[in-house]
Amino acid sequence: MSGLPLIVHLDADAFFVSCELSMNPHLRGTKCAVGGRERGIISSASYEARACGVYTPMSTAQALKVCPDLILLPHTSGIYSKKSREMFDLCETLTPIVQRNSVDEGYLDLGSCGFKTVVEIERRVRALQQRIWDDLQIPTSFGIAANKLVSAIASKANKPKGFTIVLPGGEAAFLAPLKISVIPGVGKKTEERLATAGIRLVSDVLTRSEAELKTLFGSGWEEMLATARGEDDRLVHTEHEDAKSYSTQETFAQDIGDFAEIERIAKRMIDELMPAIRADGKRVKTMTVKVRYPGMENSTTGQSLAEAKDLEAPFYTLVGPLLRAAWTQRRPLRLVSVRFSNVEEKGAQLEMFGQTDEKKRRLAAVLDKLNNQGKKGVVRHGHQLGSGTTTDEHG
Repeated sequence: MSGLPLIVHLDADAFFVSCELSMNPHLRGTKCAVGGRERGIISSASYEARACGVYTPMSTAQALKVCPDLILLPHTSGIYSKKSREMFDLCETLTPIVQRNSVDEGYLDLGSCGFKTVVEIERRVRALQQRIWDDLQIPTSFGIAANKLVSAIASKANKPKGFTIVLPGGEAAFLAPLKISVIPGVGKKTEERLATAGIRLVSDVLTRSEAELKTLFGSGWEEMLATARGEDDRLVHTEHEDAKSYSTQETFAQDIGDFAEIERIAKRMIDELMPAIRADGKRVKTMTVKVRYPGMENSTTGQSLAEAKDLEAPFYTLVGPLLRAAWTQRRPLRLVSVRFSNVEEKGAQLEMFGQTDEKKRRLAAVLDKLNNQGKKGVVRHGHQLGSGTTTDEHG
């Protein structure tokens, strides 16, 4: 242990909305949200809209009821993955050890940077926070601590544009007064169950006997106790430079049980990932869909195409069947993710209908370019891209 807080968690604030506002700065300070007007959900809301009761994944219709003057912004495909890549590229100007968890959050390990004091760490990370704003107009919150667990909780402590440092040895004291729901895996139902047992704050875990903890948490009682103390030995890792897969996931603020809504969210994830795959000069063969239930149980299923592709359409048709295969219990879901693997370098087009696919690929490249320039309402493969449903509630 160096005695310095060397793990940084970056959490972009209302990321999807922030990306849209970077292209529409005149809307800053307004009640706005990214979401579809028809059969849509709110995927990201400004803090002004949140103050009026708008949250994700609230239905658009309900959001307009609680906030009649809400400004709805269509989902701009491509801009989120582009801004995300640029944001994390800036992080790598500070340290080469950057873990990109999702489009809007990740970890930085400062252990190789040679920092000697907390003051120096704060100065350098604040400079990074400012540069992300200056270059990309994306507001971010940072948590700095001795481990991943505490840094991630710290980054959410003072949003938006938060900056929280927890010094080594102060982890338990930092966590103690916080609601038990800040602990990863403690959802709304678990929080309610623990409240009936008198556990509402993290500190309440520390006051219980071993027998009581075993009753409440079963075989996971020791892990829960260590978490409440702020103990975590996970390492920051990165694989993006030689990508073996492309993935994204969304954790919902409220569980979702609507199959059509989840299917739309998964398709929007394809829209987010495929431009990055094309930009890297790659093709992918396998798509995997993972779902998570409120009790943290996961179910995963995947399918491979006959040949690797870098277009959205071949994978759209897989979403429904894969989702049905994974979502066997049909209980509301806490999380859904999409992952592309079996990554191949883009080579000569060998399939029988190569010319047709090449035309689609050129069209896709044009659409990617237009979307990156902030054009709205671009249609890809027969559906409007301006009504996104992925969520970034934790931002």
